[in-house]
Amino acid sequence: MPARDNILNKIRKALKKPVEMPFKEAEKEDYASLFHRYPEEPDVLFAENFRMQQGQFAYCANESDFVNKLAALMETSEWKRIYCKEPALINLLQQHDFHALAFSNLEESEAALTTCEQLIARTGSILLSSAQPSGRATSVYAPVHICVAYTDQVAYDISDGLNALKQKYETLPSLITLATGPSRTADIEKTLVVGIHGPKQVFVFLIEK
Repeated sequence: MPARDNILNKIRKALKKPVEMPFKEAEKEDYASLFHRYPEEPDVLFAENFRMQQGQFAYCANESDFVNKLAALMETSEWKRIYCKEPALINLLQQHDFHALAFSNLEESEAALTTCEQLIARTGSILLSSAQPSGRATSVYAPVHICVAYTDQVAYDISDGLNALKQKYETLPSLITLATGPSRTADIEKTLVVGIHGPKQVFVFLIEK
């Protein structure tokens, strides 16, 4: 008998015999204290956790406030070119007379501007997918990633964010990724280096909706 069939037969036989759950006393334990209670303001929790991951957060009262803060960031950082390929964001910025955008040449841009699918409050993560107009490379190629989101996109946990994607798309995107702060690695002599595999800085502008 081939090894594969032998293994499958053993699995079938094992499944026919019910096995009592080990450590029955564990069922009586109260694990509520191990998890954070669902916050009344998940956007505040996201901001706290995102900053802990070296992310930079800005709350915006409205879209006009966002454009003003983005312009101030560009001036302070002395950026000349921001890459953006999302029509909705480009239209929003142009409506507010913001034209300092390079719509091509991602390689020459100093920062990349994208939206996101969701923001995950409990981990301070940005949930992105390949279904977004910005594509797969925009959020990781440029040295700075600027993410724009609205308050109704903040989910408490990763499972909540994935459930939102299931409701949004008939078929889940081929790539779903979580970005938690700037790229970092300690593979080189156990020294933490930021920006090796992605952006050195990550900004989130959260717009009230």
